[in-house]
Amino acid sequence: MAFPGFPHDAADFYAELELDNSTGFWQANRERYEAGVRGPMTALLEGLEDEFGPGRVFRPNRDLRFSADKSPYKTHQGGYVSTGSRTGWYAEVSADGFRLGGGCYQMDAPTLAAYREAVAGPRGATLERVVAELRGAGWEVGGDQLKTAPRGWSRDHERIDLLRHRTISALRWIEDADIVTTPALLDEVRTGWREVRPLLDWLRPVVQG
Repeated sequence: MAFPGFPHDAADFYAELELDNSTGFWQANRERYEAGVRGPMTALLEGLEDEFGPGRVFRPNRDLRFSADKSPYKTHQGGYVSTGSRTGWYAEVSADGFRLGGGCYQMDAPTLAAYREAVAGPRGATLERVVAELRGAGWEVGGDQLKTAPRGWSRDHERIDLLRHRTISALRWIEDADIVTTPALLDEVRTGWREVRPLLDWLRPVVQG
């Protein structure tokens, strides 16, 4: 189906779920979720597939195996388009609104070592430029970072901020409800993902594994 936008009720649904994260609430409001959250997210990814490839909508259930928090449901709905084994574009709707971006969301020890060697080498200058351009355009470049220098690296290294990353992504919120709740969001995400493409292009050959 054509992407209709996310209704205001998508944010309302997640605001209420944050207050009552229970199976009872979920079962009573499943139709709201399907119509206002999962359906539009599926349509959004389908509308972007021609340029970015097939996407997937994440399951709403949380993985509780290793979590002290036993709340059964995620308080956001994510959608993802893979560009490699560890990189891809991302979209998310929650009570806070809608955000989009892309990056590398998981690195094991060998991948992290390869990433840091690339950052410290000649290719690192390109990543510095890409990150600076994204930040200048209003993107938040972040991810999981060490509080200090990685073992074996100097705290005075010229690219220490990038070396401290264990994951790296660029994310941006879209706060205008006149965009989020209408089909105009499709083109907004398309434009945003194009802006993030240089980061993914840099990461993909480094972290592919």
